[in-house]
Amino acid sequence: MITEIKKTTEQKMQKSLEALKTDLGKVRTGRAHTGLLDHVMVDYYGNPTLINQVANITLVDARTIGVQPWEKNMVAKVEKAIRDSDLGLNPATNGDQIRVPMPMLTEERRRDLIKVVKSEGENAKIAVRNIRRDANNTLKEALKKKEIAEDEERRTQDEVQKLTDRFVAEIDKALATKEADLMAV
Repeated sequence: MITEIKKTTEQKMQKSLEALKTDLGKVRTGRAHTGLLDHVMVDYYGNPTLINQVANITLVDARTIGVQPWEKNMVAKVEKAIRDSDLGLNPATNGDQIRVPMPMLTEERRRDLIKVVKSEGENAKIAVRNIRRDANNTLKEALKKKEIAEDEERRTQDEVQKLTDRFVAEIDKALATKEADLMAV
């Protein structure tokens, strides 16, 4: 039972770290990459749909993303979805091709993005701490039901705390890397 608790706790913490890394990948550093538009939702005949399910997304060059909707009547909707997203992008339509240039990051915008990155990091840390709390509650329940001994419970809580510390350190490392990326000109 204890090994199962530790294993599921570590798996959940790993998923939180991976989710953070995915979110950090969406934060723009001035270079174009197709993953930037992954979370943009397009109104597809009344249903909110991910952009990559209604259009082909490619890199035109290092600073421009090309978006080619599969249906001609979707061009305006896709362009509007990109413009209305929280990415601060200004797409331009050329026939049935949409070009999304990446603007240069100003110092102020970099600082704003660092605030966003720190907020994402704090959310990931909170998620890891919540997972720790759930594991400790599970251990306390098992102790109440006399499924485990007190010393086993304390030892396992210490191990869960070490896991928590390790994942918080990894989150901090990912944040530092992303901040350095953002501040590089």
